[in-house]
Formats: sequence, C-alpha cells, structure tokens
Amino acid sequence: MLRVSNLALPLHHADEALPAAICKRLRIGARELTRFAIVRRGNDARDKSDIQLVYVVDVQVKNEGAVLARFRKDRNVQVTPDTRYKFVAQAPAGGGFKRPVVIGAGPCGLFAALILAQMGYRPIILDRGKVVRERTKDTWGLWRKSVLNPESNVQFGEGGAGTFSDGKLYSRIKDPRHLDRKVLTEFVKAGAPPEILTEAHPHIGTFRLVTMVESLRETIEGLGGEYRFSTRVDGLDIETDADGNRRLQGLHLHDGSYLEADHVVMAIGHSARDTFAILHAAGVYVEPKPFSIGVRIEHPQSWIDTARFGANAGHPILGAAEYHISHHCSNGRTVYSFCMCPGGTVVAATSEEGRVATNGMSQYSRNERNANSGFVVAIDPARDYPGDPLAGLALQRHWEERAFVAGGSNYKAPAQRLGDFLAGKPSTTLGTVTPSYRPGVTPTDLADCLPDYVVAAMREAIPVFGRQIPGYDHPDVVMTGVETRTSSPLRFTRGSDFQSLNTAGLFPAGEGAGYAGGILSASVDGIKVAEAVARSMEQ
Repeated sequence: MLRVSNLALPLHHADEALPAAICKRLRIGARELTRFAIVRRGNDARDKSDIQLVYVVDVQVKNEGAVLARFRKDRNVQVTPDTRYKFVAQAPAGGGFKRPVVIGAGPCGLFAALILAQMGYRPIILDRGKVVRERTKDTWGLWRKSVLNPESNVQFGEGGAGTFSDGKLYSRIKDPRHLDRKVLTEFVKAGAPPEILTEAHPHIGTFRLVTMVESLRETIEGLGGEYRFSTRVDGLDIETDADGNRRLQGLHLHDGSYLEADHVVMAIGHSARDTFAILHAAGVYVEPKPFSIGVRIEHPQSWIDTARFGANAGHPILGAAEYHISHHCSNGRTVYSFCMCPGGTVVAATSEEGRVATNGMSQYSRNERNANSGFVVAIDPARDYPGDPLAGLALQRHWEERAFVAGGSNYKAPAQRLGDFLAGKPSTTLGTVTPSYRPGVTPTDLADCLPDYVVAAMREAIPVFGRQIPGYDHPDVVMTGVETRTSSPLRFTRGSDFQSLNTAGLFPAGEGAGYAGGILSASVDGIKVAEAVARSMEQ
C-alpha cells in the first residue's frame, strides 16, 4: 500500500471529494484506486474563512510500482510503513525466572506491565494508591468536601495522574518503530473510541479512561500479572560489590515486608516526592532538571472557538478549539500555554496536606463552559534552584504552601481577575468568567503565590497573547493558582540499557524519572523500558 500525506480539502467537502483528491494527487483514474483508509485527519485553520481538513491516507492501487516510481522524490507519497508491534523477547516457557516488579500503575507503569505480561514475564505491579474506582471516590472527596487522602488522590492510584486529565494522546516524540501506534491500539482494545487512531489530536477524557484502566488491568492479570494496591515502597535493598558496583536486590515495603526483586521498573510519577527522597538517600543517581511554574487560566470556550474558527465555530468536525502559544520575555524567561483543556475544568491536584496545586481536566465531550490551560513560566536549576538535586521539590512545596494559605487554608485555591493581576492589585470579587475549580476559589493577589520573576514574565506575555487570541487578555478572565507540577523537577538518569546510571536492576521510567511528559510519551517510555527489562533478563 501507499501512504499519501497532506491532502487538503475544504471543511464542508462532500464524501466523494476525498477519493477524487487521492486520484488527482496520484494522477490515476478512479478505476485504478482499489481502496483507501484514513490514517489521520487534522485541520488547518490559519485562514478562518477557508478552514481546510488535512488527511493522511493509505491507498491501494492497481499498479503500485508504477505510481510509486512517479513519486520517488515526493515525501508525501511513500510506501505505507509497517506499524505492527514486534516483541523483542519471550519468557522461558518453563518459568524459572524472578518476576520483574513495576512500581506505579500510571500510563508508564501500565504499559511496562502490559508488555512484560504479553512477553510472558508475569510482572508484579505495586501502587501506593487504590484501584481506580475507589481512588475516584477519594479524589471527589477533595473536590467536593475538601478532604484529602495523601495516598489516594489525583496523583496516586491506579491510572496515575493522567486519569484525571484531558486524556490527550499526542506528543512530539518521533519513533521509527511506531510504538505510539501500539499504545493507541491497546487503548482501543481497552474501550477507547476508534477515532483516536485517525484524529490528529486524539483525546479520551476522564470517564472513559477509568474504564480503560480497568480493562488493561484485567488483561495484565489474565496474562499472569499480579497487582498489589495500597502498597508503598519505603526502601531499597542495594548490594555493593568489592569494585563499588551497585545492584538492586529487593524492596522494603511500607508494612514492613520485603519483596525480593532484581529487575524493577520505577514508574512512580512526578509527584512521589517522598519516594524521590528515599531513592536519593539510597544513593541512586539523580540530577535536577527544568520544569515550569504558573497558574491555570480560564476563558469561555466560545471565545476560543470564535478566535480560532471564526464563523465555523461549533462545527462538529472541528469540535472545541485548542491553542498553543509562547513568548520569550525581556527577562530571559519563556512563557507558554501548557496542557490546554478545551471545554474542561480546573481541578485540585495536590497530594500533600497543607498545599494547593492545580491541573486541568476534560471529559470526552469537551462541552463544559470554559477552556483552561496552564499559563506557565519555564525555570531551570542553575538559575532558580541550584545545589541539592531535590531543591526543585522544595521550591514547588514552598509556593504550594503559599497558595494554600492565600486560598484560605481549606484547599480552596487563590484566584484573580486578569485585569487586577495586570494592575498589580488584589481581586476582591470575580467578574463575568466563572471559575470551575473545585472545591472553590478565594479572590486574592496571585503575586503572593509566585516568584517575582514569574509574575513579571506573565504580565509581559498577557498582552502579547491577547494580540494572538482575541479575548485572551479580557480583564474578567480568571487565573487560579498554582500550577507547579508541569513535569518532574528531577531526573533519575539512566544509561543506554535503560538502567539507573549507578544502580543495576533499577529501571527509571516515565514522567517521575524525567523521561516523558503526558500519557502517550509516558506509555511509549514504559514499552521501551519493558523491552530493556526483558533483554536484561535474557542475559
């Protein structure tokens, strides 16, 4: 088959226009086109008056060799790549191996466990939180009643932080093995809508993610995997030989028990701060890495739809509009939108008592009143938190504590009208834009909850973004603080074999280890690490 890319058609095109466009592009007659399938569909809305749908299609033609010869220098006409996943190993049929352990049941841990299970290694999965249904109840306990369970919340439990998000399934990773296709295919098997295989910017939404996580667990258990929920790792057993080489031997669990393990995937997520400290104290190699800090910003979704799609706002194919914007400031900082959630809500995302952190979430329909996104400023260790590798954690905690106090010390979040933020005065009331954050907001001055350099950069960027997106800088727009968990503030550095740089048998993975950002990239990293574990077990 041939893959034809960048086929652009008008938004309102007829069904027959697509096969006609394929034939025109390939310079063939209609009878020479045997069949075609849509691989991906996106949109080009740079001209709001003439929005184009952009297709990638796989086609079968009668004389493929001749057609391909005509386009041998055209990157938009190529042989369809083989995207089928191929396992790198298979467990010995008779057993006799020590079962690998996966710490964390978020996207990275789930796919590490799934691949290991599909290869026959019967992994043991440890998660400090609860099964996803019970975890959902605990999460709603914070959102509705201001009651936080530090071990079961937005960050901890089956499905990981990605369960309470927009469920975005796209990333900027480029993988010649098409591991992202493996992830999407497994998601569809688990109950995701089939269109995630073809949409340019697919998403799932929280409610569907819950049932999918349950389905993936059933698959892993059916292949011999074993889950242990409400199980936290509180220590590592590391043996050091005469030459100073370190090797993991086992795990000390919170209930005082010991689990022998010499192949452990560490997929703990970006908020397992106590576990980070345990790993650091155990001598596991770790270094600080950049992350970002800021707020969640909310606009009526209708404003964003109109700004992006003009008269075509509301078209069912286009759905709720998104945006991605950035600005390089005069103080050397970069301000950008992060994790944009169309038609969604701002949610409480803390996992520690006495602190407030925010995130964004959408359902599959994306039909809530507001759009929200992170409005954040990039920071880095050398400039902002030098010294100790864990200094970034201390910085996050400091501003989350300030936000907790500013919100009223009851898990309400501090919020401010954008106009007041620009004017440098506290908000006492809010305007026409209703905040969606649960359990509620307290109007105040967000400048008290953020570093001065972050505040200055945000104030410079707002009018710039307002020129790019009409209405972005409306004075009644609501900003809710703080957004501190854009990514892990440290990296557990690994070698080419995916093992810790100084601790054999420990495989850092996913967002918490500093190697992914989002559901799809974390899942792909989980696959890669599972493959590395299998190769190591074969040796």
